[in-house]
Amino acid sequence: MIAGILVYANVTDFFSYPNLGPVWIGIIGIGAAFAVTQLTTGISNRRALYSALTAAVLGVVLWWPVQYVFFYWPDWSAVLLLGAVALAVGALVGWLWGGHDRGVSIRTAMITAFISSALTLIDRIMGAWPDYVSNTGGRPIATIGSQTPDLGGSIWLQSVDTFSHLLLPTLTIMLISLASYSRYSRGSLLEVMSMDYVRTARAKGLNERTVVMRHAFRNALIPLATIVAFDLGGLIGGAVITETVFAWRGMGAMFVAALNIVDVNSIMGVFIVTSVFALLFNLLADIAYSVLDPRIRVS
Repeated sequence: MIAGILVYANVTDFFSYPNLGPVWIGIIGIGAAFAVTQLTTGISNRRALYSALTAAVLGVVLWWPVQYVFFYWPDWSAVLLLGAVALAVGALVGWLWGGHDRGVSIRTAMITAFISSALTLIDRIMGAWPDYVSNTGGRPIATIGSQTPDLGGSIWLQSVDTFSHLLLPTLTIMLISLASYSRYSRGSLLEVMSMDYVRTARAKGLNERTVVMRHAFRNALIPLATIVAFDLGGLIGGAVITETVFAWRGMGAMFVAALNIVDVNSIMGVFIVTSVFALLFNLLADIAYSVLDPRIRVS
């Protein structure tokens, strides 16, 4: 499979002129339609599946007019309008296909429509890659700083620049937490799967997908929500090593610089901002508990 992908990329010169186009948007969208339907309600719900597939097909059909909109209206307001229209079209498709159970069909179609619109946006941003390479001297993956100095151009070129500078720092921070999140998720899910209510759900005759996704997995996310809230609060406070290696001017670099020159005001400012975000994310985690587990109520 990897060899086939590399051959395809070499034949189409994908790495020099990357794009998705309507063909790949359709293929990925249809795959997303099946995946979303399977995870949310199951493939056996034909109305939800047809709603998702219709949303994916409409995403391909609307690819051409969207390109004209992006060409004559290169602004983030056009991107927001695209997202709103995608969700509205998904809701309409789900309502038309839904029958007596419209809620599930609407949710499935809206998620698929959002994925298709995101693929269209990614395709448009990828189209700016050749211009970006020519404007950065042939070294597109940035290793230093948060942006290329004196780089002008459209929002698509600026988006590619932002992504290229975010890529390596984001991967660095993400890989630090990926292993711990995976271990916590696995351990929590194994613990939940032995609970009485999971055995009761199986005894009622529910299929394994419903038991895992609707009953077990939601409760297994509660410990993970607590850890993510703490990590997000700490991330706002700054990643000193990552910011130093990639020359990013963030909260961590500001805190270290303030310590070196004994700038009390800056140090207290960092503490206040970090504390506020820590409290905010803990509040969001408490709200997430009530969403994940109906037995928990926030009052």
